[in-house]
Amino acid sequence: MIQAVIFDMDGLLIDSEPIWKAVEIEEFRAVGVPLTLEMTKQTTGRRAEEVVEYWHRRHPWHGPSRAEVYGRLIAKVTERIKAQGKAKPGAIEAVRAVSEAGLPTAIASSSEKAIIDAVVDKLGLGSFLQLTYSAEHESHGKPHPAVYLTAAQKLGIHPHDCLALEDSPVGVLAAKAANMQCIAVPEAENYQHPYLAIADRVLDSLTDFNLTMLNELANS
Repeated sequence: MIQAVIFDMDGLLIDSEPIWKAVEIEEFRAVGVPLTLEMTKQTTGRRAEEVVEYWHRRHPWHGPSRAEVYGRLIAKVTERIKAQGKAKPGAIEAVRAVSEAGLPTAIASSSEKAIIDAVVDKLGLGSFLQLTYSAEHESHGKPHPAVYLTAAQKLGIHPHDCLALEDSPVGVLAAKAANMQCIAVPEAENYQHPYLAIADRVLDSLTDFNLTMLNELANS
């Protein structure tokens, strides 16, 4: 039985992936990393700190420290989300429906708390959520299950009784590694990704999500 629903955030609730990609290209090119739009797909769903480490290992730079580059990424993404962020289709409705059904509702994201707070405020989700939790507080980010396991613990619900909604392949891995049910809502470019095969259901959009799916998943 599904007793709690935990939403990923970037790319699922808010159309922030284009913002992330644009900022990453700007900031990494500024320190000499020849980052392209295609290359940004290699780190989708991972923590910004891990993204910085990933590209520093492959293209070591001199000048700004990794901590400085990380700080610039977070500050610029937060600023642009506040100015430009838009909800993904069906996102607000899905969160509201779960909350109004009386189920504990949470966000568990790879993004830092500052960005989560900006998104929750931008989309007006605060009254629907019992918890927001960032993987920045964990030793490992997605695809490690830690962020989901801790979120479930904080909600007081066994992971097996939680449903996670994810857009990225690494997020699906994290949710299933936490022993949760998982609905994937991937971007079109990831729809055929092999990791999505382990999701319990794959949707084209959150507009297709409804509460009857919770019972169907519990009985599957």
